Amino acid sequence: MMSRTAPLFRVEPLAKRHDRGGFSCGVESLDIYLKAQASQDMRRKANAVFVMAASDAPERIIGYFTLCSYTLAPGVVPEAARKHIPRYPLISATLIGRLAVSLDWQGQGCGAILLARALRMAYDNAAIVGSAMVVVDAIDDAAARFYEGHGFTQLADSRRLIMPLATIGDVIKNELTTETMI
Repeated sequence: MMSRTAPLFRVEPLAKRHDRGGFSCGVESLDIYLKAQASQDMRRKANAVFVMAASDAPERIIGYFTLCSYTLAPGVVPEAARKHIPRYPLISATLIGRLAVSLDWQGQGCGAILLARALRMAYDNAAIVGSAMVVVDAIDDAAARFYEGHGFTQLADSRRLIMPLATIGDVIKNELTTETMI
């Protein structure tokens, strides 16, 4: 019989016990947001803020992301993705407004873990809130490449990228099928 080990990381809502002051990702606007604005946004229900911490140091923030509701005009969505969206004047979406990893954890896959968790949460909550896609506004070209490398499609003449929820659902179903075959 296989023994299960404790997970190395946990992702949870930002709380008072998390050390926001000790977080630095190297991008001043992302650091300032977590330290000065994130708690207010949560209280006002403007953004949901989730942090990743190591199981053995639960107060230390390794990375974070934010989620909130968003809308897009259908005309900005590439033709290939339009088959996945309803024909409404505005398309409901989930925005990953910010995603950052602490400098000392960068390059170790933490960004991918945070993104996967954000996508799973967006997918799971779409039945409650209604959302046809996930949207990100990449802070720079490197971030845009990160999102493209994870299946997002960049919109013309911008750093805005999208991924239909149907695509996320297909990935989740494939993972579940693979897990049951092991």
